[in-house]
Formats: sequence, C-alpha cells, structure tokens
Amino acid sequence: MKVAKFGGSSLADAGKIAKVCDIIVADDDRRIVVVSAPGKRHTADVKITDHLIACGEHALAGTDDAGTLDTVIERFSSIHRDLALPSELLETIEENFRSRVEADRTYPDRYLDALKAAGEDNCARLVAAELQKRGYPGKYVNPGDAGMLVSAEFGQARLLPESYDKLARLGESTDVTIFPGFFGYSPDGDVVTFSRGGSDITGAILAAAVKAEVYENFTDVDSVFSVDPRIVPNATPISELTYREMRELAYAGFSILHDEAILPAVKAGIPIQIRNTHCLEAPGTTILPEQTPGQSRVTGIASAPGFCTIYVSKYLMNREVGFGRRLLQILEEEEISYQHSPSGIDNLSIVLREAEMSVDKESRVIDRIRNELQADKVEVERGLALIMVVGEGMHYSVGIAARATSAFAESEVNIEMINQGSSEISMMFGVREEDRERAIQTLYRAFFDDVEDGAS
Repeated sequence: MKVAKFGGSSLADAGKIAKVCDIIVADDDRRIVVVSAPGKRHTADVKITDHLIACGEHALAGTDDAGTLDTVIERFSSIHRDLALPSELLETIEENFRSRVEADRTYPDRYLDALKAAGEDNCARLVAAELQKRGYPGKYVNPGDAGMLVSAEFGQARLLPESYDKLARLGESTDVTIFPGFFGYSPDGDVVTFSRGGSDITGAILAAAVKAEVYENFTDVDSVFSVDPRIVPNATPISELTYREMRELAYAGFSILHDEAILPAVKAGIPIQIRNTHCLEAPGTTILPEQTPGQSRVTGIASAPGFCTIYVSKYLMNREVGFGRRLLQILEEEEISYQHSPSGIDNLSIVLREAEMSVDKESRVIDRIRNELQADKVEVERGLALIMVVGEGMHYSVGIAARATSAFAESEVNIEMINQGSSEISMMFGVREEDRERAIQTLYRAFFDDVEDGAS
C-alpha cells in the first residue's frame, strides 16, 4: 500500500486535479491520498489558504470582507464547473465555507483554525467526486471520523498517540481514501491545524498508521537538489538522502518537505519519495532510514538568513558551576528559544533567530546577563546567515572542514562562527547575510564540481 500526498501546486485548477486523478488510478497501490488546498495557478495568484486567513482576520476585526469569501467560492466553482461534477456538490462546498465564516468568534484561534482547514477539506471532496465520476472507488473521509485526534494547540497541533490505532483502520478499506491534510480534531471536537504546510505531516502520519510500503510526496519539482537552484543554477539533484540529512537540510532552508513530517516516517521506518506531479518520468528523491553504502561525502548545502548571536565573555567562566544554565534560564524567562551554542574556555555564543530578539528584548537581555551573571562582555551581532554542509559520509571523510574553509577563503567571506553537530553529519557556518550567496556558490564548486565531472 502507498500513501500519496499532493501539494497545493498540484491541485491549483481543474486540469491539475484531473492530472492528479490520472496518477491515482494508474497505480492500484495508491489507496490513501492526502490533498492540500488549491495553491497558486500563476506567480501573481493567491493561495486559497491565504484567502481564508484574510477572510477570517477581517471577520474577527468586524470588517467582514465578503469579496474574499466570494473569491474562494468562485475558485472552487470554477474547478467544479470545469470538471463537470454534480451540482449538489458545489452547494455542499459553498454552504461549508459560509457556515465556517459565520461561526462563533468567541475564541479567535479556534475560529481561524476551522476556517483555514476549509481549503483542504473541500478540495478533498472535489478529488473524490472526480474519481467517482470516472467510476473509480474514491471516497472522501473526514479526519474526525477517521480518528485523527490532535492536541488543542491551535495552529501547532500535535498528534495524540491513541490516533494511530484508529487511523490504522483506513488500511482495511478497499476504496481509495481521499483525506484532507493540515488538520485534525481535538478531543472536544474542535478543528485544529498543524503548522503551515502541515499536509506533509498528515501524509506521514497516515503512512505510519497503515504501515505503508512508501509515502509518496508529490510536488512541483523533479527532485531535491544539493543546493538552492536559485543560487546555483543546474544544481546536482539528490537521488537519495537519509532522514537525518533531510532534517538538517530542512532546518537550514530546504523547503521541499515540511521538516516535522519526517518524524512519523522515521519512527515507522517508511521511505519517503519526493516526486513531480507534472513530470512522472523524473527520478525524484528517496528519503531513507539509513545511508546506502557508497553515498557521497556531502549530500547538500543549505542556508537560511535571519539569525543573530549573543556573545558572552567572562574570565574563568569554565570554573563557574551553573553559568550556562543560568544564561539559558534568562533566555527562557524572556521567552527566547536558542538554536546553537558554540563555546570557548571563557566565552560562549548563543545563536538565535533574529525575529525573536526585538530591540527592547535585546536591551533587557544584555542588562540581565551583565548584572545577574557579572559578565565581562556582552554583545549582540545581527544580520547573520547560517550555512549547513550536510552529509552522512562526512563522518568517515578526512578534510571536509579544510575544503570548506578554503572555499570561504577563496570567496573572501569571513567566517563569523563555526560549529560541528554532535551527530557529525553536518557542519554549520555563520556568515554575514550579504556574503551568503557568494559563500554557497564557492562551497558548491568545492564539493560538487568533482561529482559533475564524474569523480567519486
């Protein structure tokens, strides 16, 4: 059995939905299909979910924007019309949208989650109806009816463990289950969404629940590339990578797969295949539990801007018991999560996402560190980008750090920070944001030009 998930770009209009249905019926093993809400039809278009969020925010502000809701309904009406589906289905979809907009607004987060989830929910109805029109046993299944129980953390749902036994029953159906992604139901019966892009999570959960042979994640790219093709055109595609590599790369900017979607598949040991809806002959990328023997030393290079560091120096810091704990406690009390913490004997740096460090918070944190920890020096440096060099094979290869630092020197990029993960499958560098693209291009030449030339 295969679980297949189709993203919003694969479901943007009637023609693409028809193509998705062609893919479903082409393989009898695709018995559980997870769908997103319709995405952009072209660059200037707006995703259905974004329309719904705007609609909900207007409603909560008391400035109901009927035009936005009408735009959503017209979009679904157009798909319905072009697919020539039964008229009563459109009536059901329109009523579903309008009832959610007009629902109780006492609890804004609950209200917004119910509205945001309507895109996926109604898109699943369209896909199921198209399959039925073709005489194929497609069946819309509501997540609540299937047992997708999640925590009542609106916008950040977590699956409750008891869901797996309930969801496993989906594997017993002889029909093709069309399942809306992105949301589940709390024990109290409220719609609760995962974080944005959470249809990936839904697919991985279902694959784990039914013990699928593979989890196919269909999108609009041929494969995962070794580096962002916008920075390095014609970047080398990755045929295989491990769960750990994908997690590291996703953290640092690879956006092919929602990084939280990896966890259910990891626990169940189920391979994930990234495939292009519009180019099925493309090889795609397979994400595996373990490395295949002979895999290259470096798998990918990822980067993300928007970081800052707090540099703290104090003489004999290494002898002061509890210094690090008290420093992190200050950040906890200020509701700041830290990302990395490279250290020396008398100094350490805390790497943070810049968005979490407002100007007011920065001033308060600096004062607290100086006064409570008696630090000799406290500085905040903004405008940093992190670059991750990732590969399971790095653990067994000599000279990776030397090649990387030589590449930085060649591109005349100063390394602000360097840190190797304890897993030894990644090496992280901090550089100025304005140097990021130049550094990545040079790193790519250092690690991948020999691959393109046919060297091992």
